[in-house]
Amino acid sequence: MYRKLIIFLFLVLTAVGASSAQRSKAPRPYPLSWHTDILGDGYESRYVDQGTDYAGPVRSTIVRKLSVDTASVVSKRAILYVHGYNDYFFNRELGNECVSHGYNFYAVDLRRYGRSLMEGQHRFEARSMREYFPDIDSAMVEISRQGVREIVLMGHSTGGLITSYYLHCNPQAPVKALVLNSPFLDWNQGWLERFIPIVSWLGLLDPAMTIRQGASTAYSESLLAGEHGRWHYNTQWKMPVSPDVTAGWVRAITLAQWAVRLPPRIRVPILLMYSARSVEGGQWTPEHNEADGVLDVHDIARFGGYLGTDVTKVKVEGGLHDLVLSRPGVARGVYRKIFSWLDKKL
Repeated sequence: MYRKLIIFLFLVLTAVGASSAQRSKAPRPYPLSWHTDILGDGYESRYVDQGTDYAGPVRSTIVRKLSVDTASVVSKRAILYVHGYNDYFFNRELGNECVSHGYNFYAVDLRRYGRSLMEGQHRFEARSMREYFPDIDSAMVEISRQGVREIVLMGHSTGGLITSYYLHCNPQAPVKALVLNSPFLDWNQGWLERFIPIVSWLGLLDPAMTIRQGASTAYSESLLAGEHGRWHYNTQWKMPVSPDVTAGWVRAITLAQWAVRLPPRIRVPILLMYSARSVEGGQWTPEHNEADGVLDVHDIARFGGYLGTDVTKVKVEGGLHDLVLSRPGVARGVYRKIFSWLDKKL
């Protein structure tokens, strides 16, 4: 009975669809040309005007660092990274690893996130994961202009869900492989998950209704230098306490999660990576530096198997939720696996 109810809700909510965006004709108050990025170290970025949607003008941001080995075959390959919720691209180490292996590296700060956030916007708001497809498409166009022949999509957490949903809906996209770092393929809310379909309905009626997320700082403490981690980043763009979400966002996430469990399957090879363990609790403990403090890794392994016909699963001992932010020894192992897998698949 419950399964039938879920399928019914999925079909009805999917039929409603997302609000269509309208192109803005207003003058742009920001430059669209390439400029030195806030990361320095050879990184550049540029804004992309994405017109207007239900909340007003929106933009995305493309960040890049190009391989210096322009004569090689591998330099005709690129990796496009999509960040997670309450996040933006800040990890120079990730980009530098890609470049050191001969790949051109690109990342996108999605609309209402990080560099793309505009004054007065409700940060991270979304009513459909399809809203982010133009942000990815814009980056794809930019990559193709550079003569790149093979594009690898890489997504973390919600970015892993978005990239999976993108390829599920766009099988013709010029992507050769998908690398997933702890993708958000199912909710991790315990007994509260039984209310997700109800909240999704509310998201249809009142998408702006806010939903509390709690006040835990355990995960951010495992990351931040000065706490128990090793990373420096803008805590206004990646906040220590995850902010409230909206019912519309819950609906958008739920619809995308249900969609990628159904045929058709993603056609390209998929590398599915996740920590060996999850850790619970709102207060930081040493275990939070050795496990996924956000998602249930068993759910990632289970639902990740539904994504495509060629899925390679990798369990990472000692991995954080964002595996490449783990302690150096663990992160190096993650990079070795990614690039050895890409060497085989490409």
